[in-house]
Amino acid sequence: MRALLSVSDKTGIVEFAQALHGLGVTLLSTGGTAKLLADQGLPVTEVAEVTNFPEMLDGRVKTLHPKVHGGLLARRELPEHMAALKEHGIETIDLLVVNLYPFEATVAKPGCTLADAIENIDIGGPAMVRSAAKNWKDVGVVTDAGQYAAVIGELKTSGKLSDKLRFALSVAAFNRIAQYDGAISDYLSSVTFEEEKLAESYVPARNLFPGQSNGHFIKVQDLRYGENSHQQAALYRDLYPAPGSLVTGVQLQGKELSYNNIADADAAWECVKSFEAPACVIVKHANPCGVAVGKDAHEAYAKAFQTDPTSAFGGIIAFNRTVDKAAAEAVVKQFVEVLMAPDFTAEALEIFKPKVNVRLMKIALPQGGASAWDQGRNAMDAKRVGSGLLLQTADNHELALADLKVVTVKQPTAEELQDLLFAWKVAKYVKSNAIVFCKNGMTMGVGAGQMSRLDSARIASIKAEAAKLSLQGTVVASDAFFPFRDGLDVVVDAGATCVAQPGGSMRDQEVIDAANERGVAMVFTGVRHFRH
Repeated sequence: MRALLSVSDKTGIVEFAQALHGLGVTLLSTGGTAKLLADQGLPVTEVAEVTNFPEMLDGRVKTLHPKVHGGLLARRELPEHMAALKEHGIETIDLLVVNLYPFEATVAKPGCTLADAIENIDIGGPAMVRSAAKNWKDVGVVTDAGQYAAVIGELKTSGKLSDKLRFALSVAAFNRIAQYDGAISDYLSSVTFEEEKLAESYVPARNLFPGQSNGHFIKVQDLRYGENSHQQAALYRDLYPAPGSLVTGVQLQGKELSYNNIADADAAWECVKSFEAPACVIVKHANPCGVAVGKDAHEAYAKAFQTDPTSAFGGIIAFNRTVDKAAAEAVVKQFVEVLMAPDFTAEALEIFKPKVNVRLMKIALPQGGASAWDQGRNAMDAKRVGSGLLLQTADNHELALADLKVVTVKQPTAEELQDLLFAWKVAKYVKSNAIVFCKNGMTMGVGAGQMSRLDSARIASIKAEAAKLSLQGTVVASDAFFPFRDGLDVVVDAGATCVAQPGGSMRDQEVIDAANERGVAMVFTGVRHFRH
């Protein structure tokens, strides 16, 4: 057996080559890889000796040769292929080990020049990988260090690679080439070409929305069904998922997650990780039905549950702190579909162990703790439309106290301002039209997803009444402006004393005058949070 090794990322390559040599495999290599292996005392033949042609053009041309590609592409079962190899003095290559120039890592560096990006586009590597992957029945192709162990394992056991492993390696190889070419396409499609600046030091401007968008997603699992039982579904993750994002979580117990579980869990997780203080979010049908902060996870849950105990039944619950015994004892009393947290104490896990259907999800904090969770937010949002895709930057705007513009005679109190910031965070995760009543760091009534903002306001009041919560002295966040004073009147009639809204309506003054007439404070945020 002959193996050709040519890798940019040399992680584990020496040990892999040593294992191959120990199994009697002849080693071929190129450039830096050949030198590394030779320095380790391994017998290695340079590809230039095989092709009788030196590497040239600063290494741009070294494996683009019939003695390489003929050895990879020849079908062993076809006599005419083997005769052609013999005629031209070409030996077969049975194992190819290649990873590609680090294009993705290069363009991700701040200040990457166009010249650096272009130079890190691999040519010979992908060509060899495609040749080997196409001829998978005869050639094994290794494109990732994580595959080394499986290859060595089979070679030790049976002296050859199984059809199953070679096919799996081929699929992984074509996937890697697709990802690589997609990354190059994404980068080059985003570059603003300025001919007068084409120097080696030229760092091109990048268009946020490239001329072509290539999705890179890896299937995590097939799901039992989709949003409804007659639909099929699967979960995919980003090729490089952000730390602290839902798909990085580990399910500790419970039934398999469903399509709706995952969608609701993401809504809860994205909301809860926006809070610095210990927080709990309860979601039902993609909308928060209870959100609160507290001194610990238990208090946050107790407050969040009060908002809407009826809707909380069968909901999704997320914490941004470890679930301890006290929090677990409180949560376990209700029917919950999914419970998420950065961690669970051993006592908490024991409490949920008898609840075999409850899905427990542990999602590790990014480095830096809760304050670093913005790392886990999507940079872009996507929505499918008929034969198309809507792309937008994600709504990651965080409102600061200094951003609030008081537009009424009455000024908000310090406590009201803090509750307004809390309410505004929650409103961002409530489907439009969104009206959120809050007080003392907890939601008191949530109106979501109505065609009329008036209806959302009324529903929020109804929810509060059903939960036996008083809205007197609450603050209200509206995800978009009040087009008329009637929406303001509804929330003030319910008991609100302070309101946050984006502003920007042609009737803003009419609404401001109404707030002054009713003796309530109102602030403009300058941004809205539509969520459809």
